[in-house]
Amino acid sequence: MERSTRQRSSIRAVMEAAGRPLLPAEILNAAQHAVPAIGLATVYRNIKQLAEAGEVQSVELPGEATRYALAEHAHHHHFRCTHCERVFNVYACPGSMQELAPPGFVVERHALTLYGTCGDCGQDRAAAKHG
Repeated sequence: MERSTRQRSSIRAVMEAAGRPLLPAEILNAAQHAVPAIGLATVYRNIKQLAEAGEVQSVELPGEATRYALAEHAHHHHFRCTHCERVFNVYACPGSMQELAPPGFVVERHALTLYGTCGDCGQDRAAAKHG
């Protein structure tokens, strides 16, 4: 990979600080605090370069725009908040899904996405009810 740039460093820092998969627009908004002139094309170009270097991976949820996160080698799943639409990593796993497969089928891998309300949105909703 070519030399590290200020833009790439800020993108990497944003992704590390978030600790969750981000949309390119979320990366852009946070990176602009450190590099005000950074644009969306620069974010995409750097994500592509970081992905090619194995530092970033895409997170695909059905029917949604691709999000990006720092590459993790540990098996994990995702939680998507239906209120704020943010996606979070879930490191628990129910284990083998083989018993769910039809007879004679072999499960090679699985991806699980939980949907509901995140802690922040749950607190906001509770405060609105009592406020």
